Amino acid sequence: MTITMVEIDEVRIDFPQGCNVILGYSHFIKTVEDLYEIVSSSVPGAKFGLAFSEASGDRLIRYEGTDQELINVAVENLKRVSAGHTFMVVLRNAYPINVLNAVKMCQEVGSVFAATANPLSVIVARTERGNGVLGVVDGYSPLGVEGEEHRRKRKELLRNIGYKL
Repeated sequence: MTITMVEIDEVRIDFPQGCNVILGYSHFIKTVEDLYEIVSSSVPGAKFGLAFSEASGDRLIRYEGTDQELINVAVENLKRVSAGHTFMVVLRNAYPINVLNAVKMCQEVGSVFAATANPLSVIVARTERGNGVLGVVDGYSPLGVEGEEHRRKRKELLRNIGYKL
């Protein structure tokens, strides 16, 4: 039995205020074009960038999108995470709720780690062979439990933005 050391790092994800990110795991180069089609057809006219890290072959970060700034954001974040078979979608004026089910149904997508506008950190295991995503820290820890006034405001918000009748 061989025992090797694993280094655990926190990689903070940087993205413009007002944007949302989706971070996930996928297994095939086709992911780039499939995710492009999913986002562009789910939210026509959306501004977005996406990137996918290959784990074999050329081992490149592949990218697509409709906004060069957001493409660059996705690429730079995946460079820092440096884990194969990960993808990132950066959305502006669109929300994960608009595309998330379609992203999860994409044939190549194995899992989604986060879909958020909150501060995001990726917990990365670094090994001799490469890196892998262990999980994420999305936003902040809870400060308490909602009371009746919080419940009322939550329900009001969902109705005001059109997600509930």
